[in-house]
Amino acid sequence: MQMVSIIIPNYNGLHWLKPCVQSIRQHTHTPYEVIVVDNGSKDGSVEYCLDHKLKLVSVPFNRGFPMACNLGLRVAGGDALLLLNNDTLMTPRGLENMLRCLYSSEDIGIVGPMTNYASGKQQLEEPFTSVEDMAARINQPNSAKWRQVERIVGLCFLFRRELLDRIGLLDERFSPGHFEDDDYCYRARQAGYRLMIAGDSFIYHHGSASFQKENEQAVKQLIEQNYRKFMEKWAVDPHQFI
Repeated sequence: MQMVSIIIPNYNGLHWLKPCVQSIRQHTHTPYEVIVVDNGSKDGSVEYCLDHKLKLVSVPFNRGFPMACNLGLRVAGGDALLLLNNDTLMTPRGLENMLRCLYSSEDIGIVGPMTNYASGKQQLEEPFTSVEDMAARINQPNSAKWRQVERIVGLCFLFRRELLDRIGLLDERFSPGHFEDDDYCYRARQAGYRLMIAGDSFIYHHGSASFQKENEQAVKQLIEQNYRKFMEKWAVDPHQFI
């Protein structure tokens, strides 16, 4: 059975991290390891990870999302790799159904779930009720609900180790975050891999936790800046893939 390395970047997010880890432990029944990459938190996150015997990479200051993901990927031992926001909740069969999709064909490189808070095709159209209710209704294994897309959002980003070996780590020019997931998806497709939404997997997302403490104008500027970096790198508008 495939082992999954679940990599969770964290910065002063203990209030998100605790329920996220608890949900993984409660609902994941495939072999896995949790790797928390802590970006210099001062809220007890490091102590929590040590107390709960989580694999921990701790850096003294906030290096941003792409760099944190890369630090986690470098120490990951899994056959499959999951980049997971700390403000998410795993659900029953959520990861297992994503894995089924990932390994259903050799040319599938990245899989993402449906969720209540995301940009693009992974956003559920139906009204959100509760995590338990949504998971009970959506997470019934059904390959007819899988669909190929051009972009997977980085909040819950499952991919093969072979993809990492082939195209490398996330591009850290996009630190502290935004468009690193678009860039990785584009590189995966350039390498001949397909991207899939597992429509039979629901993962809950609180939304914007990573950037909520920042000034809204600063976040807007960061998004615009990284959009330009993507355009400069590829001469392609990433918005066409949403």
